[in-house]
Parts: sequence; structure tokens; C-alpha cells
Amino acid sequence: MKKQLLFKAILALSAALILSAAWMVSQRSVKAAPPSESSITGTVKLEGTPPHQRPIDMSKEPSCAAVHKANPVTTENVVVGTDGGLKNVVVYLSEGWSGPETAVSSGPNWDQHGCQYIPHVMGLDVNQHFKVTNSDPTSHNIHPMPKPGGPNHEWNKSQPSGAPPIDTSWPAEEVAIHVKCNIHPWMSGYMVVVKGPYGVSDDSGSFKVEGVPPGNYTLTAWQETYGAQTQKVTVAAGKPATANFTFKAK
Repeated sequence: MKKQLLFKAILALSAALILSAAWMVSQRSVKAAPPSESSITGTVKLEGTPPHQRPIDMSKEPSCAAVHKANPVTTENVVVGTDGGLKNVVVYLSEGWSGPETAVSSGPNWDQHGCQYIPHVMGLDVNQHFKVTNSDPTSHNIHPMPKPGGPNHEWNKSQPSGAPPIDTSWPAEEVAIHVKCNIHPWMSGYMVVVKGPYGVSDDSGSFKVEGVPPGNYTLTAWQETYGAQTQKVTVAAGKPATANFTFKAK
């Protein structure tokens, strides 16, 4: 009788171990499954002759003028690279996004170097924290100017050389917030605040919008001189979609 009970107990334990092992394998399989999110890639180009970008005279700030002595800088309203690629265009999901408003990650940096904003155009999510830093040996006065009366409030802060970063965020969408420096009038840049994934075109006009779930979307490309263009795009599970934009030179 005792042997039978012992045998049944061993069988029961073996069955439990087998079920447990099977469950663990199934869990590993679930975790190893490929994500359903995908991306949207493409290019932004300028058709026609790019407008002349005027040289910037920084002689009133010798420390910044020295940074650009070998390579004089110009305004950055329209920056065109290889094969007509248009830089500094923010591409984002203007319709169809149902994810969270707040960005999960943080870390974008708005630097002041050589009396220029680096980057000239920065994409941000609503409530996404970013840092404003000063890499110059001179003071700056950062002055973002959101739309008057809107949920994003204008501010104006001095940042001497060596001062700690300014850590802040924007509570609402806005395309786009112009930023200037009250000390150096030639300094100009833009912050584009959106909900959900976005990308910014590089020197060749290429962009990538990552973390896009399957679905139908309206994709918008915004450029500071030429305004905005939109197009419809469908993203399938695990398959990257493509979209290309062309702006016409004025």
C-alpha cells in the first residue's frame, strides 16, 4: 500500500514538473515573439533652386566668431544637402495615433554652441523633458515664444557660461515654438511639440519615425519656411512603411 502511494506521489510530482516546464517554455515563446510595432521611413526633398542663406556676422561676439573662423555660418531657414535632401523637417503622426501623450523617454538636448542652437530644429513629445545647455564661454538668454494665450507659456531665462542645464518640458502640442536669444539676435531655432512618434530629417533629407503600431495614419512634414504637407500612410505589423515628401522652392 505504501509503495502504491509513493508511486502515485512520484507520478503526480512528475506531471507537475512537466506542466511547469511547459508553462515556462510558453512564456519564453511569448516574450521572444517579434514586436508588432514598425517604422515609417522616407526622404524630404526640395524641388527647385534653394533660396540664398545670408552669412551671419558674429563680430560682436568674438568668442563665437572664432569658432566659425574656418567655416563661416549662414542662416538655417532652408538647409539643402545631397540630391536636394531637405534637412530639419519634422515628420510626425498628426492623425491616427491613440497611444500615450507623454513620452516614455527623456534626454533631448538643446545646446548653444558657437552662438547657434544645436539642433536648429528639435522634435519633442508632450511632457517630454529636455535640457537646455550652454557650451559657449559667453552668456545666452533663451527665449521660447509659444502662441500667445495657449497652454504653453512663454519664458525667458539667462544662462551664463558654465551654468547648469535648464530642465523643462511643454504641456501641449504646438507646431512650432520659435526660440530666440535676447543677447544674440541672429540665434534662431524651433521646437516642434507633438503627440507620439516623430522623426527629423538629416543632412540627406532622410527621416525615420519609429515605434508605430499597425494602423492607418496621417503623416505630416513641417518645415519652417515652407509650412506643412500631409499624406496618408498604412503601417502593417512588423513591416516598415515608406513616405516621401517634396517641397517646392519659392
